[in-house]
Amino acid sequence: MELNCQQLTCRRGRSTLFAGVSFTLQAGEAIWVQGRNGSGKTTLLRMLCGLSRPDRGAVHWQGRPILAARAQYHADLLHIGHADGLKPDLLAWENLALGGLPGARCTRAEAQDALAQIGLAAEAHRPVRLLSQGQRKRAALARLLLQPQRPLWILDEPLAALDQAGAAQVGRMLQAHCARGGMLVLTTHQEPALPDVRQLQLGAAC
Repeated sequence: MELNCQQLTCRRGRSTLFAGVSFTLQAGEAIWVQGRNGSGKTTLLRMLCGLSRPDRGAVHWQGRPILAARAQYHADLLHIGHADGLKPDLLAWENLALGGLPGARCTRAEAQDALAQIGLAAEAHRPVRLLSQGQRKRAALARLLLQPQRPLWILDEPLAALDQAGAAQVGRMLQAHCARGGMLVLTTHQEPALPDVRQLQLGAAC
């Protein structure tokens, strides 16, 4: 498994958010994308997912451009953005079982088990709109427990709004993913508990 990025560049009008971003990610590796607000971290992650196109450069998965390998790439990719992607009027377990990623639906029992593992057993039957921000974040991250077989995780601020215990638990989930050969790209303002994570620094917006 290999994700390869070559000379990725993003421009906004006459300004350049970032330019010449290149890296290769292989099984068991993690990259921590850093930069201050406005440096293009979320934009870069969207490019890696194929949701935005770079002004220059290319992203390859298993040696093929991700647009050409779209079906296989999306089957191998798990992306959780900064927004939780939850429907507020659905129950927490319903969001996992009925919504979320294409091809990633699960049973009610599986959804409830994932929520219990992430500390939301009591909230599984509550509408998401009644959950706190931290609980909503946990519910969104429960998708990681339902899709461990997807080799590439791209996560935008997975530790945001979590308390210390929640952040520690998510850190263990990320460690386990890399230990079993998974690949990880994430942004976070908190240092992730990943001993061998590589840092990718984006410059400030200009």
